[in-house]
Amino acid sequence: MHLSRMVVLFTLMQAVGVAAAAADEPALKLVLTIPLDEVKGRIDHLAADVEGKRLYVAALANDTVEVIDLAAGQRIKSIGGLKKPAGIRVLPNSRNVVVASGEDGKVRVFSPDLKLLGEVSGLDDADNVRLDPQGKLAYVGYGDGAIAVIDPEQLKKLGEVKLDGHPESFQLETTGDRIFVNVPTARHVAVIDRRTLTVIATHAIGDAASNFPMAMDEANHRLFVGCRRPARVLVLDTESGKMVASVECVGDADDVFFDAPSKRLYVSGGEGGINVIEQRDADHYNLLETIPTAAGARTSLYVPETGRLYVTVPSRGGQRAELRVFACGRGP
Repeated sequence: MHLSRMVVLFTLMQAVGVAAAAADEPALKLVLTIPLDEVKGRIDHLAADVEGKRLYVAALANDTVEVIDLAAGQRIKSIGGLKKPAGIRVLPNSRNVVVASGEDGKVRVFSPDLKLLGEVSGLDDADNVRLDPQGKLAYVGYGDGAIAVIDPEQLKKLGEVKLDGHPESFQLETTGDRIFVNVPTARHVAVIDRRTLTVIATHAIGDAASNFPMAMDEANHRLFVGCRRPARVLVLDTESGKMVASVECVGDADDVFFDAPSKRLYVSGGEGGINVIEQRDADHYNLLETIPTAAGARTSLYVPETGRLYVTVPSRGGQRAELRVFACGRGP
């Protein structure tokens, strides 16, 4: 065989081998399990301090926030007495930790060395927490239907916007001023102008219900709305509100994340699994893989800086409470 043809053939064989290896690589690989001994009951949301290599876990039914040292791969402390902590975020500049507790309606702020700096009260059933793009303001869903704007440095409430029901997950644009909010009891997504703190639109979710988790592909103007009845992820156009796609997902979904570089969605659900959904283009999606977890393991956090998905498993029956760490493949 001519030498040039041999080189071409060898190159093609190498390419096929690389493609086959990529195809065999799992979308998610369990790399670590961290026990959460003595943590009882339901576990809610998580937050990462990437610089400090820490993860904070809101153990709602345990009335604690569990502090995980990611470098050591172990829990190092519990912050107690928090009265059903639900939402949690880490401020990027100060690395202070914002915790919203539903039972006593307080938003507490802790320093990186876990000292209580102060609190804001009067936020009954305080739930999800999000930060503005600059990381200076905290938005907190609470009550029968409202989102409060909190200054976590000055420890005061700056304003609020009323909604038609208790808000679940919501997302803030980074290049615009809109907030998209899941309002399950109203069976719609509310759109807020955060400059005026007014609802400027509502997008119905059709025959679906129980729209709890949410993620966004801002570059393609797509909103991902996780619904529990039926168990599907709806894809909405953020400009028109029109539903452009729908894909089946795990039951009892409580968190969904979109990784733009790999064009993958990660959906965790209490039915006991994680879905990896592939975005073929802005309007077309398919279920790539489902990874079994455990009953009740519905809350998770994807950290794009490290390519890790953290999934919480509650204590249930003979299953201990734990944190499972998955390495995420980056796709083809």
